[in-house]
Amino acid sequence: MGTTQLESVQEPKYWHLKTVLSEALDSDFAVGEILPNERELAARFGVARATLRQALEQLELEGRLQRRRGVGTTVAPPRVGVAVSTAQHDWTGGADEAWQPIGCTTATAPAPVLAMLDVESDEPVHIVRRIRVTQGQPVAAELLYVPSASVPELSAIESSPSAARARSVVRELHRLGLDGQDRSVELGSARADDAKELDRLPGAPVLVVTTRYLAAGGTAAVSVATYRADTCRLTFGDSGDLEISHPGQERHAS
Repeated sequence: MGTTQLESVQEPKYWHLKTVLSEALDSDFAVGEILPNERELAARFGVARATLRQALEQLELEGRLQRRRGVGTTVAPPRVGVAVSTAQHDWTGGADEAWQPIGCTTATAPAPVLAMLDVESDEPVHIVRRIRVTQGQPVAAELLYVPSASVPELSAIESSPSAARARSVVRELHRLGLDGQDRSVELGSARADDAKELDRLPGAPVLVVTTRYLAAGGTAAVSVATYRADTCRLTFGDSGDLEISHPGQERHAS
């Protein structure tokens, strides 16, 4: 990074500094590299530390930086693509995706999920919890709701360890031929359990992706996945050629 004079700039100093820092991230730093401390950066650019913090916070919101506990501020990896096309006919979490089952319970689903599953209000369903890991970091946490009718061949899993039960449910579910899916996305705030798994603070911005999987003329399963808003982008269509991503990351589009 070189020095720069910001005194004559009419736009907010932190905004101009954000642009300068963003260019430096592209040319001078690698993914995962730790930035110099605030005192050094502020002296290098001739700005107050408060101005520097504003710029760093904006870059963090845009997904260019990550603040990691016990490590410092690091250059963030490219955002993870979250496909929202309803034309897909593949199960999420196949062999080519980094979804890791971490547990499974049997309980009654929340009312909104029950309505999508079209099951009785007191009917228990399998609830599989998974996390998606990219470059060693968790980027999404998912609850997958599976009615017993969707996995009729499943047996003798209650005595298995929770993670093993989760894998069994997912494996049996994927035997179904998928007819299609409905998907919606909304901006939300991280709940305490999701925040812990995603290494974020409770209330941090997240993308909540709800997917209804259709098979055999009905709803086979419902997924509610919570993605870190600072590490993900939305893709539309089978080719993923239309994306919502932050400036400076378009080169990573798939």
